[in-house]
Amino acid sequence: MAATSGKSKVYIPLAGCASDGWSAEDQATATCFCGAVELAFPTHGPGLVNTFVCNCTDCRKITASMFASNFTVADTHLKHLRGRENLKRFAQSQTIASDHLMTNYFCSTCGTLMYRVGAAFPGQSILRIRTVDDFTLHETKLRPRIEQFTKDRVAWSSGVEGAREFEGMSS
Repeated sequence: MAATSGKSKVYIPLAGCASDGWSAEDQATATCFCGAVELAFPTHGPGLVNTFVCNCTDCRKITASMFASNFTVADTHLKHLRGRENLKRFAQSQTIASDHLMTNYFCSTCGTLMYRVGAAFPGQSILRIRTVDDFTLHETKLRPRIEQFTKDRVAWSSGVEGAREFEGMSS
């Protein structure tokens, strides 16, 4: 489908090998690059908890980028449509600001980081905005409302326009 002005139409471009992503009023999908893992998530509350950019050094390292764009979903609303058995886990607490265990779930085929689960955030999963198949949602319902760890933001980035900023973890 083609993008339209105003970003109100579903826009699922060819981006990776999955070809069955979808988006509806209340739910949408997220897939890994190879398409082996597919999740469904709510596009509004109460299941969609928050949207944020994180500049912490841990997120920068694990994404191989200068920040991570994320959204938090209540586990009661997150559905594994396929590939749950294809996910590999890596957990550690050494570099996590809260000192609590953070578990990362990666596609074992292509390596895409699908989500993180932090012991400091029980009952929630932290998904990556870029895994969402409908690119319109990146700019609309999933647009980051918070930017955290701005103290670690690279100097050449001015941050997320209109987002509430926190030097450390948002409250």
